[in-house]
This record gives sequence, C-alpha cells and structure tokens, in this order.
Amino acid sequence: MAGNINARLTELGIQLPPANPPAGNYVPTVQIGNLMFISGQVPIVDGAPAFIGRLGEALGVEDGAAASRACALALISQAKVALDGDLDRIERVVKLTGFVAATPEFTNHPQVVNGASDLLVDIFGDAGLHARAAVGMASLPLGVAVEVEAILQVL
Repeated sequence: MAGNINARLTELGIQLPPANPPAGNYVPTVQIGNLMFISGQVPIVDGAPAFIGRLGEALGVEDGAAASRACALALISQAKVALDGDLDRIERVVKLTGFVAATPEFTNHPQVVNGASDLLVDIFGDAGLHARAAVGMASLPLGVAVEVEAILQVL
C-alpha cells in the first residue's frame, strides 16, 4: 500500500528536510541492484550546519544523539529523492556507519549513533533494524559532531 512510510512520518510528527546537495565531487546515492548506498550526511538544520563541536568537549551524548537523528532524516530525504518520492520502496535498512567527532577520552559513540538507529526503527519498524558501526574521528566536515552513511535494500 503506497504511502505507508509517509503516513508513519506524519504520525510521528516528522517533516523531512530538503535533501542536502553534495559538498564535493560525489553523488548523494548510488544504486547497485537492490542496494542503495547513501553518502554520508551531516546535520543541516534550517540550511546551515548544526551541532558544531566534538563530543566530550563542547557537546554531550544527548547533543550527539540529536545530531545523528538529524543525519538520519537527511538520509531519508536523499532516499526519497532517489526513489522518486516513494519511501515505501525501502525494504530494509541494511547498515549504518556513524562517524562521531570526539575527544580521545570519549567512549559513548554507540549511544550517539543510537539517535539515528532509534529513529529508523521508529519509522520503518523491524525493517529499520540494521547492522552498524559507530566510530570516533578527530574532526568531520564543516566542524559538525556527527556524520552518518547508510546502505538500504530497495525495490
């Protein structure tokens, strides 16, 4: 039934942001067979980079989780564009990789990336359950705290 995911977004009170344009020489998505690879997305809020800084320094775990949630919304926006607006073509979230800008002492990377993971499960249900990596970085593009990339199974 078409529109299930859009209805779920409405039910959750979620409005997707516009898809972010590429910040370099790459494309936002590549589809090979039924797998869609979505380039890393950073938290852009109201058209500007958000959640600037590093975890364990300027930002705490809750900030990081909110940043990764914003990244997940950007991932869905990219998928929506690539799928001609039909999010019901997403069969499964296969894998996420979350990159967390953090101090060397910070070790709560999984809790930060849970912001993205939890949102995808809320939206897609069991199809949102995925394999995942959460890794620390010294810095990320535009000074943001989190970047998330995804692999989706699509129809």
